[in-house]
Amino acid sequence: MNTYTVNFSSYTIGEDAYEKVSQVCEQYGQKILLIGGQTALDKGRLLLEKAIESSKLKIVDVRLYGKDCTYTEIEKMSKVAEELNVDMIFGMGGGKALDTAKGAADKAGLPVFTFPTIAATCAATTALSVVYKEDGNFDSFYFFENPARHCFIHTQIIAKAPECYLRAGMGDTIGKYFECHFAARGDQLEHSSALGREISNMCYPPFLIYGEEALRECRENRVGVALQQVVLANIVSTGLVSLLVLDDYNCAIAHSVYYGLVLLPGFEEKYLHGDVVAYGVLVQLAVDKDMERAKEVKAFLKKIGILTSLSEMQVKLDREYLKDVLKEIVTGPDMEHIPYPVTEDMIYEAMQTVEEMS
Repeated sequence: MNTYTVNFSSYTIGEDAYEKVSQVCEQYGQKILLIGGQTALDKGRLLLEKAIESSKLKIVDVRLYGKDCTYTEIEKMSKVAEELNVDMIFGMGGGKALDTAKGAADKAGLPVFTFPTIAATCAATTALSVVYKEDGNFDSFYFFENPARHCFIHTQIIAKAPECYLRAGMGDTIGKYFECHFAARGDQLEHSSALGREISNMCYPPFLIYGEEALRECRENRVGVALQQVVLANIVSTGLVSLLVLDDYNCAIAHSVYYGLVLLPGFEEKYLHGDVVAYGVLVQLAVDKDMERAKEVKAFLKKIGILTSLSEMQVKLDREYLKDVLKEIVTGPDMEHIPYPVTEDMIYEAMQTVEEMS
């Protein structure tokens, strides 16, 4: 039997989440390098500094991560951490900022702590970074042994963020539910992957209960039960699935559709990751001929404002125009472990089916 280790990211969630930072982090040292995006730092930096002002912790430098999480940026930040001789790295912001901080910490051999300011992805709790090329296109997944030691989820900051990020987080999280079950179909799962697949059941049904109300609360900049439940699903439930299952079961067609569509000029700048993954779920369900579930998901996505067709995203449903997109979808890394072969023809026909549903 193989020996393996599963490391989880513990978390604190609430309107006073940063009050727990010193209690959690002082055991790792004192000196901190804080990495984040400008908007995120504007929202959270002062709250963090106030929370640790009477502790032993000290932020010795603050760095903006840049536009994308790239290997160049990761290497640069890791060297900054080494030069400053810090004890830990804090990442504050959305997925790309957190992925940069996590990658830099892994390179530098330091513990990392995450401070998500939006709930658009599970980056705050996963043990990987999505790395982009210098031109903005997807490069690769950078896996490491440990996720963040602790994630501090300040719900008031998230409630004040644009609701589109919370909505996109739901789209991405829904993908985790459908992709995990699809990719694992027919396999006899051992404990860790089986447990992760079961947790993925928390990545869709809660939204049918809380999704619309959570968006309303976010629109009104207030923290309620619904918003907190959705944030936990977007950041924690998905993160736990990612940490527990074999990488074979983390993603499937829905995410591959995203990585195909972002090859189109200007597409990634216009549409959020999770919104497109949610569209990819519809394509996956159409490939799998599960049209009853596709209708259910489509109805929910429309309720929360996610676009459900290529025409709504101003993308031509044209085989030649989508040639590179279709090739990327079927050859991408997320398609390496699915229950049956999927061809470009099958993807294109599924896209046609989804379009006809509109």
